Amino acid sequence: MPSLFLQAIRYRLIQFHAARSSPSDLKVQMNIKSTGKWLFAFSMLFTFLVFSVAKAQSTSDESARLQKWLERFPQADTNSDGILTLEEARKFRDQLQKSRTEKAVAAFAPTHRNMVYGPDVRNQLDLWLAESKEPTPLIIYIHGGGFVAGSKEKVSPEFVREALKRGFSVASINYRFVTQAMFPAPQHDGARAVQFLKHHAEKYNLNPDQFAVFGGSAGAGISMWIGYHDDLANSSEKDPILRESSRVAAVGSIGGQSSYDPFVIREWIGGQAHAHPSIYLCYRVVSLQQLANPQLQPLYDDVSAIKHVTRDDPPTFMFYGEADEPLPPNAKPGQGIHHPIFGHKLKEKLDEAGIKSEYRHVSTDGRDMVTPLLDFFEEQFLTVEQ
Repeated sequence: MPSLFLQAIRYRLIQFHAARSSPSDLKVQMNIKSTGKWLFAFSMLFTFLVFSVAKAQSTSDESARLQKWLERFPQADTNSDGILTLEEARKFRDQLQKSRTEKAVAAFAPTHRNMVYGPDVRNQLDLWLAESKEPTPLIIYIHGGGFVAGSKEKVSPEFVREALKRGFSVASINYRFVTQAMFPAPQHDGARAVQFLKHHAEKYNLNPDQFAVFGGSAGAGISMWIGYHDDLANSSEKDPILRESSRVAAVGSIGGQSSYDPFVIREWIGGQAHAHPSIYLCYRVVSLQQLANPQLQPLYDDVSAIKHVTRDDPPTFMFYGEADEPLPPNAKPGQGIHHPIFGHKLKEKLDEAGIKSEYRHVSTDGRDMVTPLLDFFEEQFLTVEQ
């Protein structure tokens, strides 16, 4: 503002001197030069006054804020001289934030951390146990990340807190990435986590008939696969965990892909959704031409949850946040990989099979998915109980 003000004054003074002077260009230039020197001195003085006032005001405001802090947090005055300095305030603020973070972490700490459920280093899970005399339902969260990233720590603290309030225990798992082991390794890890927790259900006061699985993106794909795949229990297995049932009472999908067949994705979604980098990694190929290998078709079918839907499968909750509209002509590779069409196609299949499902979209149902998802799971748990 001061800069614009000075420019306006200078312009008007130059005009004034130019109008009163001789038409001689030289005289006008001399007047302008003289005026410029005068204005330079004036601008320096004006700028000094402006910044002096601003600094004084800033110092006054800062002192007022420090005084309020001192009244609210007298312990921040470390030398007890009755004056809170800016350095003392900053140090106390940092300590306060650290303390609050530590309390939040402690409050969110799982009952059991890094439980090993399988032979791989990523076969670990965290478990939060609800307080109850009776065996509790269990909700297992499976993180997303394109099958190449993510971790069990990504579970929403809000979701865990709300689930525990309702008397539901919660688990959050890690699983192998496709950079370690290609499809269907992540799906089998997810199923093994279910079997592991059922094997130890009595130990952790869990009801094995009231298990639900959910996740976002890749985690949603694994959750749906667990829900719809035939029971993986094998009574002849030496490993007692693999003798347990992998079946669950309910499934939740947040932006999930009901098919991982790249050519089905191209047909459903269009654009270049099928060219998502993770698709190539999942099948250990480097080009679309290699994906066309017919020998891969059985694997596409095996890892696509929609291919396993039968009438005895669990109720499913779906939530999508991506725009429910065709992709633009210039869509980038992978764009649309969370498209609601995955949900529409799955719902059609579930409806045909007579399986209860609930589809929600951010445009009509808002962004809160914690409450409706827990409501849905609770309804299914009560059905099993009855």
